[in-house]
Amino acid sequence: MEQFRLNTFVSTRADVFERTLVIAPHPDDEVLGAGGTIARLARAGHDVRVAVVTTGQQPDYAASDVAMVRSEAEQAHALLGVRETSWLDLPAARIAETPRRTINASLQEIVRRTAPTALLVPFAGDIHVDHQLIFEAAMVAARPHQPAYPATILAYETLSETNWNAPYLTPGFHPNVFVDVSDTLDIKLSAAGMYRSQVRASPHERSIEALKALAVLRGATVHLPAAEAFVLIRSVIHL
Repeated sequence: MEQFRLNTFVSTRADVFERTLVIAPHPDDEVLGAGGTIARLARAGHDVRVAVVTTGQQPDYAASDVAMVRSEAEQAHALLGVRETSWLDLPAARIAETPRRTINASLQEIVRRTAPTALLVPFAGDIHVDHQLIFEAAMVAARPHQPAYPATILAYETLSETNWNAPYLTPGFHPNVFVDVSDTLDIKLSAAGMYRSQVRASPHERSIEALKALAVLRGATVHLPAAEAFVLIRSVIHL
């Protein structure tokens, strides 16, 4: 179990997160899964970027709703300290109907352009098929035979996606990396609240109360006031 506190997080592991790219299948996934970590990294001076893979398209989504969510994302990202937000504009809730080569090419291009040292991705076992396929495409984009590739890949959890999968039939989320977000939890919760079209009233899992409760639970696991949990997918260490 790896635990990042501020002293080690900044001094001995700074190079790991020097350039971090967060892959969000849909706008708000990045805040739900890694908002506190994003704010922590940005505060420490790291280059943090977000790639939102899908965009709602007509007739499934009204143009006004799509514009609203994009505006909410921009506000949330500004608060967190995200340096750049990229919209890949693949069709939301239709990733399974999109050619795999199209998804792979889109993720490969953003990884090539941003050259991240660390990649934060959705969890492979999430119930939403968009998350599953985007995880796989991110792994294709991050293959280590390239001249440059992210040495660290972490999968984050998304409430109402990661925990709604079928027990014993799909991969379970068993975190082994915990990021101390005690000092940035309030920023995460404020950023989540900026997604006014997405946040729900308690006891819904996408409520502010549920997000806070999860952070407190993950923190208690490693004796911290609050944490975000990840599954380590890959870590290449150059000594």
